[in-house]
Amino acid sequence: MANYLIITDVAPHHADWNVLYAAYAEYYKIEQNQEMRDRTWSWIMEGRIICLMALNEEGRPVGFAHIREFLRPLSATVAGYLDDLFVDPSQRGGGTVDQLFSAASALGRERNWSVIRWITRDDNYRARSVYDRIATRTNWITYDLAP
Repeated sequence: MANYLIITDVAPHHADWNVLYAAYAEYYKIEQNQEMRDRTWSWIMEGRIICLMALNEEGRPVGFAHIREFLRPLSATVAGYLDDLFVDPSQRGGGTVDQLFSAASALGRERNWSVIRWITRDDNYRARSVYDRIATRTNWITYDLAP
């Protein structure tokens, strides 16, 4: 397993993040343009989204995780929501995702989050095999209501 450096000061890696985020959108077949990526990047720079970035031994970004805090009124706790997770396809299987989740867990402990939650596409089998190994699958079904 390769050793990756996980960073939160991602500003110097904007160009590489942009390429990775475009590939992430393409993977999920989401139409996205540069203006949308610029908006997301501005949320990262404002601190509204925490970006954990995995760098390979050469210092090149090869993966990221976007996490934001959310409130859980019923349990009266604060939690983390993992919006996006992506690893460059050429780097998959080498431990990048495990290190990103390890960093996310450390962040959750540091911020006293009750849980880190995320969703994935039903047919995302490769990722789900990792998720099933590291987390508990819930019985909740997700709905989207267009306002």
